[in-house]
Amino acid sequence: MFQFVLPHTRGSSHGQTRIIRKAYEQDFYTQMMDECYKLWSQLEREAGVTLYRQTGLLVMGPEHSDSYLLYKNTMERNNVPMVILTPENFSQHIPNVILAEGDGALVDINAGVLYADRALKTVQKLGGVIRDKEKVTDITPGPVVTVSTSAGVYRAKSLVITAGPWANKLLAHIGLQLPLEVEKINVCYWKEKVPGTYDVKKRFPCFLLTEGEESDKHIYGLPSNEYPGLVKICYHIGGETDPDHRDKQTDRSDIGILQRYVARCFPGLIPEPSVLTPDSHFMLDCHPAYSNIVFGAGFSGHGFKFGPIIGKLLCELSLGEVPSYDLSPFRIRRFQGNTKSAL
Repeated sequence: MFQFVLPHTRGSSHGQTRIIRKAYEQDFYTQMMDECYKLWSQLEREAGVTLYRQTGLLVMGPEHSDSYLLYKNTMERNNVPMVILTPENFSQHIPNVILAEGDGALVDINAGVLYADRALKTVQKLGGVIRDKEKVTDITPGPVVTVSTSAGVYRAKSLVITAGPWANKLLAHIGLQLPLEVEKINVCYWKEKVPGTYDVKKRFPCFLLTEGEESDKHIYGLPSNEYPGLVKICYHIGGETDPDHRDKQTDRSDIGILQRYVARCFPGLIPEPSVLTPDSHFMLDCHPAYSNIVFGAGFSGHGFKFGPIIGKLLCELSLGEVPSYDLSPFRIRRFQGNTKSAL
């Protein structure tokens, strides 16, 4: 169920495309992505629809920094196909991008773009039911869970909650509050000086800067695709906000960071935009008092690519089955002291 009419721009992430990658700092994400790729491919075959386009993911950052080395070492440990670029051959492989002095660069070869809008339509095509413009107004726990919405009442033996920025507002109905911070990320698109310079059709890669001159936080981007002539480049940190009143949060400091970065490293773009959990890891768990109420939250802007495996894991939890993966990195007990339960 969605409280807004689809498509909308009110969730944790939105737009037609997302990055899919195995390049991560943590082994457990990289290992989970093996099955995610297989499940996305299976969905493509079943529906006869292209949902993934291989572009590669360019990872850049100070060569000897902890953040860059975490990506590189994790990929090496997990045998992720990659290419290491040098300052000498970088521009040959990645034209129209400037690699900062002292930065390392590698490419996660099998990374690429997921077409999120197509994925949603594919789920519906295969029989999935999506109820939009239907807001959940109450949840009553018990052996049979009752969910009241603006359109009716539903009852089931188990319930899975994946409410994004509204997770705590829904969980409040069942006496649980998670240590979640809702941030407003300014999604920015940057105009190409010469159309096609950074186009997905020319195999320009998605990219991620682990840290740079402008900030020690991640900056990421996708090639020109959903809006021809415009490249999506965003800062992975935003200002805290209320999801119901997000427009009251007007902090634009992240846009200044992006402008300086684009001007320094992307000579083919006009440097003017065309207008998380505490540890940034997922929360996948059962309610501490009601084992038949399961939730997924805190995806911190990087959950979509994991959609198939997250759905599988939440299904296993709701059925009382042993999860396919070790969920200890995602259990809420890691936040003991920060998680509040009124039960």
